[in-house]
Amino acid sequence: MNAPRGSRPTNTLSLASALPETTSPARAALQTALTRTALSIEPREEPALLRRIGRALTPGAQEVPDEVFISALCAVRRKRWASRLMDQTRRDGRIWISREDMEQAASTVEKPDATDDDLFAALKPVMAARFHELGDTPREALAGMQADLLDTGRVLSAAQTARLADAIADAFNVSDRDRFVGRAQEAEEARARQEASIQQTARARRESEEKRLEDWESSLVRFQEVPAILRCSHREALRWIAENRIPVARRILQKDGQELWEFDPNELIALRPALPEWRRINEEFFDRKQKRGRDRDGRRDAPLPEPPKVGKHVANSVIARVAALDRYAAHFRTARALDRRITLVTGPTNSGKSHTALDALAKAESGLALAPLRLLAHEFREALAARGVEASLSTGEERIVAHGSKHLAATVEMCPFFNPVDVAIIDEAQMLFDPDRGAAWTAAIMGAPARHLYILGAPECIPMVRRIAELCGDPIDEISLQRKSPLKAASAPVRLNELKSGDALIAFSRREVLDLRAALMERGRRVAVVYGALSPEVRRAEAQRFNSGAADILIATDAIGMGLNLSIRRVVFAALRKFDGRQTRDLTIQEVKQIGGRAGRYGKHEEGIVAVLADAGSPRFIRDHLNADPVPPDELRPLVQPDADIVRAIATEIGSDSLYGVLARIRRAVLRHDDPNYRLSDMEQPFAIASALEGVEGLDLTQRWTYAMCPVDDRDNGISRLVGWAADHAAGARIPPPGTGRLPAPDRAGREELERAEKRHKRLVAWRWLALRFPETYPDLESAEDTTRKLNEWIESVLRQQSRTRKQKERR
Repeated sequence: MNAPRGSRPTNTLSLASALPETTSPARAALQTALTRTALSIEPREEPALLRRIGRALTPGAQEVPDEVFISALCAVRRKRWASRLMDQTRRDGRIWISREDMEQAASTVEKPDATDDDLFAALKPVMAARFHELGDTPREALAGMQADLLDTGRVLSAAQTARLADAIADAFNVSDRDRFVGRAQEAEEARARQEASIQQTARARRESEEKRLEDWESSLVRFQEVPAILRCSHREALRWIAENRIPVARRILQKDGQELWEFDPNELIALRPALPEWRRINEEFFDRKQKRGRDRDGRRDAPLPEPPKVGKHVANSVIARVAALDRYAAHFRTARALDRRITLVTGPTNSGKSHTALDALAKAESGLALAPLRLLAHEFREALAARGVEASLSTGEERIVAHGSKHLAATVEMCPFFNPVDVAIIDEAQMLFDPDRGAAWTAAIMGAPARHLYILGAPECIPMVRRIAELCGDPIDEISLQRKSPLKAASAPVRLNELKSGDALIAFSRREVLDLRAALMERGRRVAVVYGALSPEVRRAEAQRFNSGAADILIATDAIGMGLNLSIRRVVFAALRKFDGRQTRDLTIQEVKQIGGRAGRYGKHEEGIVAVLADAGSPRFIRDHLNADPVPPDELRPLVQPDADIVRAIATEIGSDSLYGVLARIRRAVLRHDDPNYRLSDMEQPFAIASALEGVEGLDLTQRWTYAMCPVDDRDNGISRLVGWAADHAAGARIPPPGTGRLPAPDRAGREELERAEKRHKRLVAWRWLALRFPETYPDLESAEDTTRKLNEWIESVLRQQSRTRKQKERR
């Protein structure tokens, strides 16, 4: 029989194949079926067919019905049919058809000699169902498919878009098909032109800003030229530099440790009219100093007044003064106007740090609780409610207003700096050292407008908090707490089949978590999972499953190291190394203590045990890290970054409305690398967003800065999507909320669909964040919140359904 069109030539086994005289019943049944049906098989298909026929044979029988044989042959061939579809669709550029779509189509084919036409006929209803799941209208389905593809870094060409639109029009029975397809192709061509224009404009503006900075830097002069330009003596120039009257435009650290100072000649020329007054003030000052010396109280004469700013093309030192990042504490005027008192409460996990602070917060007339995560902000709000105090909630993507309440639970980035309160709590102060979010903790601790500020954290945060309190001029009390239940390291590694109910297995990637989950479910264990890509609601639901006993074992990333009340008996590390976004390294002492400290929750378990999975590392590593003293931080200068007010002030000073130019100047000019008090956060992502936004016309500086602060993940092409939204915003378009996309039945969802849903959730988080700041451009927040709830419920159903499905398969 001829091979199906589109398949490769193969050696086949037909009815003429010679079989030994003594054959098994399955082989005899196979020979009979091949003879009756006149079908051919490949040698590699024979073993699988024999197994299937053997299972179908009744005792003593040597034949199977033809329909049983055909069904078995189709089952054996379906994997290759899916591969044939993959080859054809990728060759045709139909990249929107997933492997799962092809496998589903192949599973419906009942013709053992199916041709490519048969396979594509089976694929058509599968894709039609998928399009309908993506939206209620053809336009919504097209937008949903394009968004899903962008998550994976793929963008369709105009021709591919037209082909996709044609398939969608067919699925929805669009009457004016040509018009729908034509509009889709034109829209994609317009989008591609707009993207190219944005990129070209952004490149040109970035080059212009960089040239502006380079031209300015190349115009600078060294100190030797300053007296001649100012028309003053060498000694006068030195004195005025020391008095900060002559700004040093740039300090360049030399290899020998000395600094090379450079000055802006335009600024120096602009200062000439002020020189007579400076000389007069200096003469009077030193004359008074000679006559009076020190007064009886031992105080010196008042310092010289700060010199005025000069010009628009100002020096870096003037930019620093405008930014106030070298005097960051003074930026928070409300906090500085209060007579603040700080109580620092430190201790390991399970030491009860928050109890006393929450009691004080609940008793106060007004208060503020700042948490590192939205989930924990909710927990603070619930803890206050349990103490009889209703509180509002403010996170990046959510607002809940409790009318009449003077208490607020919020994430750290949402700290209200202008509303004084009696008591405030800031949790997880060790986050001060985090390279990405540490600046938010610096701002919150320096700027929280509370008369009594409670700071909670691990012991290693003590020197940094002391330093911040010193910079703010705030008195500080310290309370050190111990664990309420003992924590010890296991003496031997733990094998996977030795895990017990109440154990938490810790991995450091989503893939490892899901691999371990699958391995444990194959052993009949009930498993809950927690990892960063899950929403706070799903994490909380999974934690509840574990705490209630509905799941025996929790598998998690280090997302459990912060928050989540978990009744863990033993923490088992599945790895002792992690990728931190920059490199793969050993776990730190603090990470082992923070994560391992979740074991042995007080009141649930008498002690906590920390172990390592067999073949993942040495128990000694765990023991040494648990017993080690906190490592003194290498750097005690808190991280800082600008806010919208600082960005606007610097833009005014340098005479530019370019956010890229402002941030470039801040990175180059505001804080010297050896500044004694502060470090500038690298602001890598805001800078990348600002760079991409340079080509979007029609947004003002503040709007650009807001977009630059939006939480997106560029691993999912979040910046590209954000720029597209910003371009629509600038054009006056309204941006509808993203949909749930394709949500198959939970028992049919695999990892690919679960990951796709998690990415859609991230997309919704970014959209909701922007909707709270630009409500007219991002309308229908309520619909987005409903969609978020549906996604969370579906993801949680998938995690539970897969467990039930596994158990059902085992029972069968």
